[in-house]
Amino acid sequence: MKLLLHSCCGPCSIIPLQELKAEGHEIRGFFYNPNIHPYTEFQKRLDTFTRYAAKKEVPVILDEQYHLEEYLRQIAFREGERCRICYGMRLQRAAQIAKKGGFEAFTTTLLVSPYQKHQLIADIGAAIGEETGVPFLYRDYRPLYKEGVRISREEEMYRQPYCGCIYSERERYQAKKKKVLENQGGDPHKYDDNPRIY
Repeated sequence: MKLLLHSCCGPCSIIPLQELKAEGHEIRGFFYNPNIHPYTEFQKRLDTFTRYAAKKEVPVILDEQYHLEEYLRQIAFREGERCRICYGMRLQRAAQIAKKGGFEAFTTTLLVSPYQKHQLIADIGAAIGEETGVPFLYRDYRPLYKEGVRISREEEMYRQPYCGCIYSERERYQAKKKKVLENQGGDPHKYDDNPRIY
């Protein structure tokens, strides 16, 4: 099957590429991730993905434009729905590229991470597939996630410390700050709504 694989990064591409190749599919990678913030993070993920795809001799389609404004316009005032919107943006674009390129189906490396909202991704992918007429190929790669982590470390790939969006970056730092305060015996909520005064 001629298959378009939306890829969020290099490490998450390892298992899907491995498994889909084993199934005999003709794969082309597709990088489109307007959610990634800041630009330096975007570039690291793009570079890591393109290097790994080249090593595995997988042709790619790259959207190297930094579409941050496009992402933020979609999310503004709907932050509580940001994951649904973000998945939708990326999978919609993948389906459009797949249709234009004559691909038989599309899928995504987002299905490998246990930290993503797996069922939501599957549901959105299926709905977009029906809407566009290009089937969404669903696979649950989560049982192989640790294997992908192991391989990515062996390959010395850049491994991102957060989902990619500015909101997930904020949440990881807030979580660290609260943990530090808790470990020091302080109130983890002490500074949540109050600016620091120096």
